[in-house]
Amino acid sequence: MSHVTRNQPVGTPTWIDLDVPDVERAKEFYGALFGWEYEAGAAAYTVCRLRGRAVAGFRQVPAPDSTDTAPSPLWCVYFATDDCDATAKRIADAGGTLTRGPLEIGDQGTLALAADPSGARFGLWQGRALLGCEIVNEPDALLRNDLTTPDPVPARAFYPAVFDFTLDGNDDLPGVDFSFLRRPDGHEIGGILGVPEAPSAAWQTLFEVADADAAAERTRAAGGTAGVPSDTIYARMVKITDPFGTTFEVGSRLVGTL
Repeated sequence: MSHVTRNQPVGTPTWIDLDVPDVERAKEFYGALFGWEYEAGAAAYTVCRLRGRAVAGFRQVPAPDSTDTAPSPLWCVYFATDDCDATAKRIADAGGTLTRGPLEIGDQGTLALAADPSGARFGLWQGRALLGCEIVNEPDALLRNDLTTPDPVPARAFYPAVFDFTLDGNDDLPGVDFSFLRRPDGHEIGGILGVPEAPSAAWQTLFEVADADAAAERTRAAGGTAGVPSDTIYARMVKITDPFGTTFEVGSRLVGTL
C-alpha cells in the first residue's frame, strides 16, 4: 500500500485523467470496477476517490460524431514537475509539442498538455492543493504507465532530455524491445516498449486489482469488455475496454512480483 502525502519527484507519473462524454456513465462503470467514489470539481471535472483519497479524474467532453476518426481514447498520464513553465520549455527544446498551457487550475496546481515527437500525448502536473494520485501501487489504483511505440528511438532520446531519465534494459524479457525509464535517483517510473505493429505511439495505463479474473467479470457486468486473463512473469493481466472505447489493463500480483 502506498499513500502519497507530498508532491512526487520530477518525472514521476503523478496523476491520470480521462475525457468522457458521459460522466454519470463513467462513474457507474469505474465505480463497479474499482469501487471509486466521486467529488465534483470546477469546470466539468470530477475527482475519483478511493477510501476518500484522490486517485484519478474525469473531464466532461462532447460526444464524438459519427465522422470522428480520432484514435481510441486513453487515460492521460501526467508527470510531476516542480516548475511547469521550465519543463514545458524543455519539452519544446527536445522536439515535443505543447498542446495546452501551462495554466493555473485555481488553487489545485499548474498543468500542461503535450505530445512527444512521435505524437504520444501526456501531461505535466505541478501540484498544490491537489498533489496528484494519493493512493498508488495497490488494488483499484494506478500501478504503472508504459509507452508503446512503433519506433522507440525518438522516445528514448526525448524523455531523458526532458526529465533527466536514464535508460536500461530488462533481462526478464529477452527478445523484447523494452527499456526502463529511471529517475536520476534510480527509481523506475515506467518504460518504453517498441512494438513495430503498433498503430501509433501512446502511453498505456495499468491499474492494480486484487483478482484479474474477478475484475474481468465486473467489467462485463458493468457494460465494458474484457479479454481473457493471462499470466505474465509479473502479474495476471487482462485488457479492459470501457463503455466509451477506452482501453487499459488491470493486473493482479503474482507472488514475489510487481
